[in-house]
Amino acid sequence: MEWAKDIYVFDGPAVPFFGLPYTTRMTIVRLANGKLWVHSPIELTDMLIRKVMPLGEVAYLIAPNKLHHLFIGRWQARWPDAQAFAAPGVAAKCAHLHFDADLSDTAPPQWRAEIENCIVKGSKVMQEAVFFHKASRTLILTDLIENFAPEHFSAWQRPLARITGILAPNGKTPLDWRLSFMGGKAQARMAINQFRRWQPEHIILAHGHCIRSNALPFIERSFSWVGEPRPAAKPERARG
Repeated sequence: MEWAKDIYVFDGPAVPFFGLPYTTRMTIVRLANGKLWVHSPIELTDMLIRKVMPLGEVAYLIAPNKLHHLFIGRWQARWPDAQAFAAPGVAAKCAHLHFDADLSDTAPPQWRAEIENCIVKGSKVMQEAVFFHKASRTLILTDLIENFAPEHFSAWQRPLARITGILAPNGKTPLDWRLSFMGGKAQARMAINQFRRWQPEHIILAHGHCIRSNALPFIERSFSWVGEPRPAAKPERARG
């Protein structure tokens, strides 16, 4: 599906995670030079190959966190000249995969003119690389916000999803991941402030309903759990 000019979104099959069916979604950006930037590659099939090939040359494969690397190897086998980039911690977890570089708060020169990125830090278990496509003003997230339609889950799964905080229209970071930011919320706020500076208008989510408009109010609600920066303490007046 064409999301915007030179941005394409592909949905893959659901995979089980903590007893819940998680849909998979991949985002492809066609850069100005015709090369394809592939975020969170989904399961590769012959049909998907036929859809991707006309778009351009698969050049960059992105593993945005430690849970979204499952199909990187198959894409590398099909496009061996593609460079692979990983969020911090992914390469150490996946010694069987080759990554050309770790992502940081500075976008690599290969796509810096068109896509910016930052790393959401502060969690004891996982960091996520987040991307901003400048031309379309689209924020690309993976697991930091999940926004499933209630009907996606069965009757017994729905209460669990609600407790976890991943039901639309009020999806947010899943509860278990939020808890892992204890002691690290100040670092997370730095990334959220970067989102605000980018001023996105849309959000592509890997799981659940994407946000087609009013992205900033949705971000504020979804990340309200990080809290606000404490005001600076006023200097005490000299006595005497």
